[in-house]
Amino acid sequence: MVIYLIAFYAYPLYRNLDLSLRHYTVRSFVQGGAPFSGLDNYRTVVDNATFWPALLHTVLFTGISLIFQFAIGMALAVFFAQNFKLSATLRALFLVPWLLPLIVSASTWSWMLNSDSGVVNFALKSVGIDPVNWLTSPSWALTSVIIANVWIGIPFNLVVLYSGLQAIPSEVYEAAALDGATGWQRFWRVTFPLLRPVSAITLLLGLVYTLKVFDIIWIMTKGGPTDSSTTFATWSYKLSFGNLLPQFGPGAAVGNLLIIMALIFGLLYIRLQRRQSL
Repeated sequence: MVIYLIAFYAYPLYRNLDLSLRHYTVRSFVQGGAPFSGLDNYRTVVDNATFWPALLHTVLFTGISLIFQFAIGMALAVFFAQNFKLSATLRALFLVPWLLPLIVSASTWSWMLNSDSGVVNFALKSVGIDPVNWLTSPSWALTSVIIANVWIGIPFNLVVLYSGLQAIPSEVYEAAALDGATGWQRFWRVTFPLLRPVSAITLLLGLVYTLKVFDIIWIMTKGGPTDSSTTFATWSYKLSFGNLLPQFGPGAAVGNLLIIMALIFGLLYIRLQRRQSL
């Protein structure tokens, strides 16, 4: 386990940190010997005009995705907890977006949201609504990738929250029903509090995953148009590999900022868990 952690976690993190603290060119990246530059790459990133829009897009993409994924996943988990006929079959069907390769899901959404031949615009046109340039309009590009990401993330929330619901004793619901609690009161006063630990880990895992989402955005919009859907993940890739003259140092710096953001939320989660256990 120690060898695995060193080889696949500690060493890549060290290399990424080293990249962000040196002035690497293509030659020095291959042959070595890059001069130490300190925090210059981080200053370059922060002073770049793309930094603040990319930060805002990262926060919006992550926050909105988490809210809708969790809310819809919770609603579906409560719905399927009724154990009605065909419940297992429908749950299995809901797992399809999670099981599909991301390149397939993103490509499918790109086709559906195509301005000229997409089924979404066809449906809007059939009810008298003007077509929307989902992927080519700066006003809609970020919304489009958020919609696709929410669709892909719902099954994960459904599975985890449904498992948490199964661990809640039925006697608790019976006692609440005897006390005259309505369906909403049972959910808000019984289900939601008892599901809080599972909800917390679901949100944390969703946060870490969503912060680093790259393939969905890249396949659908490549961070455009005019950087309107660029996040830290896509910007890091553009800096490192998307230009004729790669900027490995700044690209690694953006990646490290993502790691720091995920680490901060992880530490906050651990602190909250310790408070609850006291």
